[in-house]
Amino acid sequence: MNVMVYVGLIIAIALIVGLAIYTGAQKSTGKKDGISAAVVAGLIMGTLVGGSSTVGTAQLAYNYGLSAWWFTLGGGIACLVLAIFYIKPLRAQGVPTLVGMVAKEYGATSGLAASILNSVGTFINILSQLLSASAVVLVVWPTMGAPATIVIAAVVMVLYVVFGGTKGAGVVGILKLILLYVSMVLCGILALSHIGGVGALMDTVSGFNAELGRNLFSPFCRGVGTDLGAGISLLLGVLTTQTYAQAVLSAKSTSQARVGAVVSAVLIPIIGIFGIIVGLYMRTVTDPSTFVTSTALTSFILDYSGMPPLIAGLVLGALFIATVGTGAGLALGIATIINRELIQKNGKEHKMSPDTINKLLIVVVLAVAALISCTPIGDTILTFAFMSMGLRGCTVFAPLCFLIWAKGKVDGKFALVSILGGSLVALVLGILDSILGIIDLPCDAVFPGIAVGLIIMFIGLAVGKDKSKLA
Repeated sequence: MNVMVYVGLIIAIALIVGLAIYTGAQKSTGKKDGISAAVVAGLIMGTLVGGSSTVGTAQLAYNYGLSAWWFTLGGGIACLVLAIFYIKPLRAQGVPTLVGMVAKEYGATSGLAASILNSVGTFINILSQLLSASAVVLVVWPTMGAPATIVIAAVVMVLYVVFGGTKGAGVVGILKLILLYVSMVLCGILALSHIGGVGALMDTVSGFNAELGRNLFSPFCRGVGTDLGAGISLLLGVLTTQTYAQAVLSAKSTSQARVGAVVSAVLIPIIGIFGIIVGLYMRTVTDPSTFVTSTALTSFILDYSGMPPLIAGLVLGALFIATVGTGAGLALGIATIINRELIQKNGKEHKMSPDTINKLLIVVVLAVAALISCTPIGDTILTFAFMSMGLRGCTVFAPLCFLIWAKGKVDGKFALVSILGGSLVALVLGILDSILGIIDLPCDAVFPGIAVGLIIMFIGLAVGKDKSKLA
């Protein structure tokens, strides 16, 4: 491989990690005036636009065309719904976290259950980030093998957290976003140029349709139940994930929060289109029976784009550190919840400091995630991404809606059963269907999960808070 690819890769990684460490080391000014609309958009997109939106989208587009758009399209729709319906009532709660809102309204037990199950959903998303990051390593060192590349990605995620990479999330998130957008637009334009323009792309896809017996032009190529469920999973996941809520809750004003969310709604779907173009192009130049689809985007950059080696390295570096940064931040969030809600609250004194415990938990979380990613179930990046969002939505969505629009009218015991019932139904059915293939659901697992959660909350509303006698 050309040495300039490695140079570009190192430059991109060093630039982002160096900025993360630098910004993380800066002392706070103590001002808490809130963030601007631009930073709100940067925080939302810096987290939502990562490995699943780029590497994962190209992978799914390779076989299912426009169906791959649901991650970024669903994310954009979710940001629009957030802006129109949720920002004002969320900010009116006066609580900095979604789990805190649940705990305040329904009690500490419900809050703890929501914390743990949301962490499970977040953990599933780490799998997609590991697979995305390993796809970058795999094209640079193809003889290494997938398990080794996953382990490398996990180790880098640990180092990213330990050395302060996630502390500068605001500034670094915006830089990562700029690099990702420039990279994906460049890849999409090059792929479209290589295939001969929009008309040639349409003709090529028509040929794929005849060959495969499915319509790659359809956003429901995998089936309406599956693809619509994927979009709804994104919608619910964004509305119920603390990262995105924190961005709008931290804004200077409701109007600034709305502008940031609307900007995100416009920009996020665009990046998915370029990933789809790359995925479809790669099907024209590779053998589908032998090609490793998770490397559709990274293989294009390195071997098929025609980019100068230095530029190719920079693009690969941007993709790698974006997925690493997202995965590291997710692991840190899980570790923090476990540490605060389970370990520090038991009243016992611990020999290790909370910070040391946090770091050890991060290692454990990423080690377990890497182990699972190395098994045969870890093959489709967006499968894990959609499941993660859906599970988080089934955990918090129903209680969150009722505390906003039916405040004080549902007993906490009903909320607890809703949180447990909805999330467990979605998790179990999702694993049996999408991962293990034991059952074949006519729809995405998010539908029965949300239905169970909402039905329980409506029963609680009908019974009334003061009349609840559940044990």
